[in-house]
Amino acid sequence: MNDKDYWYHCGVMDAFCEIVAAGVKKLALSHPINSEEELCSLLPYAKQLCRQYGIQYYEERELLITDLFPFRLNKGHYNILFFREAATLQAYLALKKRKEDALRLGIYEQQRTKLALDFGELLSYDLESCLKKLEENTEKEKF
Repeated sequence: MNDKDYWYHCGVMDAFCEIVAAGVKKLALSHPINSEEELCSLLPYAKQLCRQYGIQYYEERELLITDLFPFRLNKGHYNILFFREAATLQAYLALKKRKEDALRLGIYEQQRTKLALDFGELLSYDLESCLKKLEENTEKEKF
């Protein structure tokens, strides 16, 4: 990762940490990170920000993929999740489990919109914004 990209990621993380700490968002995602090496280079700064803002982070190596965001932006990338409450992380991990269970049971198609909306709610998006993102996303995961 070049210096420009590194500092761009750092600036985005700083902004998201500030709004999570202020209670504006329950959960925030770093921009997608291309490799484990890049993730490792960003983690010290993420840890510093979390100490500074009094929040927590989670290293996500396999982000929950929903129809909220274009498939290619997240599949195969890494993310850092920022949150205040442990319950927020637990809710996120429960969403991932719901998707896994729905896929395993063959009922994902019936639940995919609800999963995306629930993910959007966890990210503190309003319903209208979530519906707009779903409508505009032309790059959905295929099974």
